Amino acid sequence: MAAPLELFCWKGSWGLPSVDTGSLIVLAYARFAGTPLKVHKISNPWRSPTGSLPALKTKEDGSFSQPSKIIIQLRKQKYNADYDLSAKEGADTLAFISLVEEKLMPALIYALWIDPKNYAEVTRRWHAENISFPLNFVLPSCMQSRQLERVRLMRGNGTLEAGEEAEKELYSDALECMNLLSQRLGSNRFFFGDSPSSLDAYVFGHLAPILKIRLPSNKLQQHLKDMDNLTNFCSNILSLYFPDEIREGMGQSASNVQEGSEFDHEPYKRRKQLLSVLVAVAAMLGYAFLTGIVAIEHVKEKGSTGNTASTDLQIEEDE
Repeated sequence: MAAPLELFCWKGSWGLPSVDTGSLIVLAYARFAGTPLKVHKISNPWRSPTGSLPALKTKEDGSFSQPSKIIIQLRKQKYNADYDLSAKEGADTLAFISLVEEKLMPALIYALWIDPKNYAEVTRRWHAENISFPLNFVLPSCMQSRQLERVRLMRGNGTLEAGEEAEKELYSDALECMNLLSQRLGSNRFFFGDSPSSLDAYVFGHLAPILKIRLPSNKLQQHLKDMDNLTNFCSNILSLYFPDEIREGMGQSASNVQEGSEFDHEPYKRRKQLLSVLVAVAAMLGYAFLTGIVAIEHVKEKGSTGNTASTDLQIEEDE
């Protein structure tokens, strides 16, 4: 019997099996195709075999990143959710996936990572709370910079910044894309009838975060909720294919809210603020040492012998 495939992906929250679009795509496709996976839900991409998430680890062929490459590898392992599609349906799948990646993905990235209010109050806060110390002070801003460059490349605009003009352009394309998806889905359960395919996985991976993540500024969610068929589409996939993950994610979310509200009251508030300052200072000093901004030089005294000791930094996996 072949060794099980291992999938490394971002952990979930807000009732989602993962907070990351790429991870949601792969998780959904694997469930649709009946793929036996050993899933590692983590919050540190450096702990994956490729240094990014999602990542698929196989015994024979090594490791793979990016949803498209992972899905190709799953198909090579005979787990194909598109097996019953006709040639025309296969062509439609490619066309609509291209549409989603071109029109919807940049707007989703903007809403989560570039919109200043959404990033500060939700995206950065979630990652800071779930990534282990001291990376939680460094990784979110690095990820934000990469996502901004990603949108710039996708739009062919090297000067794109947060603002009304960029938001209007990106959201206009996203709303048009959602309208086309709604028309194509119609009254069907899935895009090609009663069985889900890779197109359903891609659409779900992009729409589910819009539907479930509670953002202060969420024009995309307002538009999506006006489309009953797309809203039901996401809810059906969650209830049919991720029932356990939904219950677990909702329980964690409630626990986090309760814990936060308790420490927002006196006498804990000042203690929490002081602790935050101390942690921030320690993190900045640690980052300065690690990156070489600040260094301690060991001066060897005359006549002394022996080797200087070295210290290895190890980061524990956060599951």
